[in-house]
This record gives sequence, C-alpha cells and structure tokens, in this order.
Amino acid sequence: MTDERTRGLTLLPLSGRLAWWGTSWLRGEVGPDDLLDAVIADDVTHVVLGTREPGGLLSALAELRTRGASAFGAAFPAEGDLVGLGGPREFNDAALDVGEAVVALGCDAGLVPCRVGPTVEWSVLQARRRQVPDVGEADRELRSTLIEAAQRLADLDVARWRPEIADRLMNLRHRPSLVAAPGVPPRCVDLAARALQALEIADLALEDDGAALSVHEIDQRRGALTPLARAGRRALVAACSPDGWPPA
Repeated sequence: MTDERTRGLTLLPLSGRLAWWGTSWLRGEVGPDDLLDAVIADDVTHVVLGTREPGGLLSALAELRTRGASAFGAAFPAEGDLVGLGGPREFNDAALDVGEAVVALGCDAGLVPCRVGPTVEWSVLQARRRQVPDVGEADRELRSTLIEAAQRLADLDVARWRPEIADRLMNLRHRPSLVAAPGVPPRCVDLAARALQALEIADLALEDDGAALSVHEIDQRRGALTPLARAGRRALVAACSPDGWPPA
C-alpha cells in the first residue's frame, strides 16, 4: 500500500473506515483483503474481543454477517451529544470514552475500538437500533454553522491568536483527500471531508484557551466552536452511516 493511499485512508477515523469498507464487503463490492488493508492500514493488527471466538477482525465481521448484519454505521459521540448511538448504556458509555463506535445494522451488535500501542482492540457489545442525521440536513447544518463560526472567530480576531486557523478558514476548498470504499455515495465522501475539516478547525482553536485574555474571551471562543464541533460530528455520522444514505 502506498503512503499516499494509507494517508487517504487514515484521515478517516477507525469507525468510519470500518463502516465504509465493512459495508462494501458485506455488499460484495470488495474482497476480504481489500477490507483488511483499508481498516488496518498502518496498524500492526486488529483483534476483536467479545465474540464467541475472540480473534481477527475478518472472522468477527463474518460472525456478525451470519447473525444478520447488513451494513455497518459509525457513531462519533461527545458528552451531551450521543449522535449515532441508540443504547444500551454499556455501549454508549464505551463509545463515549473513545469518541467513536460502529453499529452492525440488522443484528443488535456494535464494536468499540481501543488503541493499545500499534494494535487496535475492538470490543463487541450489544447495540440497539439508532437514529442517524439525514445527509442533506447534516450537510446544510455544517455549511451554515461553519459560516457562522468563521464570522464569530473573525470578530474575536482569530488571526491574532491562531493565524493558522485563520488561514484554514480562508482556504476551505483545501479539504482532506479521503480514500472511499466502492459504493459510498460521492456526496457522502465530500461531506465526510468537510466534517473532518470542521472538526480539525474546532480542535485547533480550542486546544489553547490560555491564549485568550480573559474568561469572557474563552467563553466567546467556546461559544463559537462548540456548535461547529457538533455539526462536524453529525455530518461525519451521516456520511458514515449507510442506514441514512440517500437512494442510489
């Protein structure tokens, strides 16, 4: 696998990669080697815990297929915003701890990743049916929220305290170049790229509150960025959830 392709894969979080490529594999659009290459990427290996026979990723996904899994959808929750999750509490809490999870649609199971050095351990837990954001609605929300956040950050003189963020806001057309699985709608690939861009801007702008001059400025900054992060997460869930994709 080339470095460029690996980067294009790993720009998407683990759960997004498994949702895209796992769904494509279930639908017969890619083979098992392509699935494993895309999900594992530059990790040493992925192991799965909580199945009848704990072991490799492919065998665990095959077991979920025999249990009725028809697709895989991603969740990217945060405190107070369990977007992409439907319970039960054990699954929600595990997903919230790492900020992501995968729901196996059709068989009441979910997977939560945990990095252990160069290895990823996926835990299989019970997961209920969930509601996911509509792709069109999530797209519109992300666009409007990004415009509002950019204006508020400009009012807060973002160029003074984080010039690199101001540069990114001025060049929103320069988005991550993702490697998508066959069958993922182009609209969802574009939405995922813009969602990741928004989340990166929000993370960068929030990582150093010490640059603000006052508690009031910190609150203003968070007020501008919290809605952007929420819209980014919702857009990423919509883009990585086949249960909400528009008809082909």
